[in-house]
Amino acid sequence: MLRLGFPVIGVTDLPRAVAFWTQALDLVVTEEWASGSWRTLDHADGSGRALALMRSDSPAEERPRLHLDLFTDTAEEQRAEVGRLTGLGARSVEWDLYPPDPDFVVLADPDGNLFCVVDLSSAPSGSRPPRQ
Repeated sequence: MLRLGFPVIGVTDLPRAVAFWTQALDLVVTEEWASGSWRTLDHADGSGRALALMRSDSPAEERPRLHLDLFTDTAEEQRAEVGRLTGLGARSVEWDLYPPDPDFVVLADPDGNLFCVVDLSSAPSGSRPPRQ
């Protein structure tokens, strides 16, 4: 039976990426499959794998077809998380595809990989994912 594993992000600086993503999402490094070019990150609460980081020589895509959406429940929480993430090394991205009154903010991790911080309270009702 085929199962979805976890997202893998290509990075040029593995230690820097580990430091950013573990702090950004409260993850822990596991030694499972660890190597000089790979790190698996688990949820700190022990609930399982969350993300993998893989050493890559190719640059981050300017307009990636696949990216991470990180959820917040309110606009205030979104602002706070964007501030926290930029304090950890993320940077704001000039994004010319924002719709009017966007519910998301586009950021780049320290390697330039784009991701979004989404305010679910402002998300269009048709695209709001179920809460867990």
